[in-house]
Amino acid sequence: MTNILYIDMDNTLVDFPTGLSKVDPRLIEAYQGDEDDIPGVFAHMEPLPGAIEAFHELAGLFDTFILSTAPWKNPTAWHDKVEWVHRHLGFEEGTSAYKRLILSHHKHLNRGDFLVDDRPTKNGADRFEGEVIPFGHTGFEDWPTVVAYLRERA
Repeated sequence: MTNILYIDMDNTLVDFPTGLSKVDPRLIEAYQGDEDDIPGVFAHMEPLPGAIEAFHELAGLFDTFILSTAPWKNPTAWHDKVEWVHRHLGFEEGTSAYKRLILSHHKHLNRGDFLVDDRPTKNGADRFEGEVIPFGHTGFEDWPTVVAYLRERA
């Protein structure tokens, strides 16, 4: 049986600051402290270095899903996250992320073996029953280190 792997989006697959750099500065000022609530901000984000390649490789080794949280007060984020997956990982049947996006504020409700997340104590990640891999933290600073770790566990 193949292990189940979940991968977070924001600051894990997606480079959140790249979206902010493309938004009108007046909006950033208006939403200061709540930048993830800026309408449309998620539509502008680029992948983190190595994220797309890592996702494709890991999708070949695990039963892989994207498990992300969309801001409750930003309804465009839900749509934008689906569009991001389509644009960067494909939308056709047979592509590695086809119908593999889960948006939830309760990540612990998903059963699986691994969760790669930059915020290992938020949105239920701290209650996830499998192993949480803290992306961007010591030992898992970037995609090559995460992929190497997971490759050994596939």
